[in-house]
Amino acid sequence: MYYTTGYCFYCFLEAQIAGKGIGGRPNSDQSSRIHATHFARTATDSALQFLRTQDMYNNNVGSQGGVGVGIGVGVGPGMGPAANPQPNNPFGNAFYGAGSGLIRGGLGAYGEKILGSSSEYVQSNISRYFSDPQYYFQVNDHYVRNKLKVVLFPFLHRGHWTRITEPVGGRLSYKPPIYDINAPDLYIPFMAFGTYVILAGLSLGLRGKFTPEALNWLFIKGLVGWCLQVSLLKVSLLSLGSGEAPLLDIVAYAGYTFTGMCLAVFGRIAWSYSYYFLMPWACLCMGIFLVKTMKRVLFAEVRSYDSSRHHYLLLFIALAQLPLFIWLGNISVHWLF
Repeated sequence: MYYTTGYCFYCFLEAQIAGKGIGGRPNSDQSSRIHATHFARTATDSALQFLRTQDMYNNNVGSQGGVGVGIGVGVGPGMGPAANPQPNNPFGNAFYGAGSGLIRGGLGAYGEKILGSSSEYVQSNISRYFSDPQYYFQVNDHYVRNKLKVVLFPFLHRGHWTRITEPVGGRLSYKPPIYDINAPDLYIPFMAFGTYVILAGLSLGLRGKFTPEALNWLFIKGLVGWCLQVSLLKVSLLSLGSGEAPLLDIVAYAGYTFTGMCLAVFGRIAWSYSYYFLMPWACLCMGIFLVKTMKRVLFAEVRSYDSSRHHYLLLFIALAQLPLFIWLGNISVHWLF
């Protein structure tokens, strides 16, 4: 299109100049005709260059949602308001991409470093104080029977009280309860706690005092007693500088209290007078079990061992079982009494 328009424009100028001459004088000689031809070509080239430039500008503005305005071009129907064309700066874009990539890379590496160190710190503290909850439920029938014998008849346990270790991941770790009778578990404490609440509710029902509210109070009473036992053991260890024992271990040791309580409450249901024999028995057995267990924990984790101080502390733990058992064994509609 440009070349056709330019050729027509060239012929028109050459004819006009050749017929009238430059400045209104006729072109009679050869020199004037050559000058006229050169002038026509120059004017044609300038016009073509102007048309190309104007068309490129209109195309760029139109692609950005604006309106192209040129020679003989008006505002088209349905076209939006003209937008200011943004200058295309490849160097600025390159610098912006490189800078943003560098910032993103630096922040990402720094964030990964912080998150990595934080996750390692959290994992180390969780494994140090809480251990893996699944570890405490790796039990079988053989373990449950033998563990109940150890808790209810601790003086008949002829084996050692230390836990069995095994190398795992380059460090020593304790074997799960299914392979170690001295390992703590949470299966027996939870089952014993639920059985205690059920037997206590049954005892109230046989006496005609059962209500749903009373069962709720018995549940709360059992939880409070469990928390008191955990606090007693944890504070005792902290006072001796042995606060690194996993919390779930302490929760498991404290939960074994309900095995003896189930025996005593069941004895009250079967024969009321047997309660006065089974309750002191369960209290004595639980005291011996905790003394043996806490002594093993103290020997394993405390760097300096003060025999007299530790013996007094173990005796206090054993004696504290008597008021706790009496309070938990008093089945009534009020959890506090």
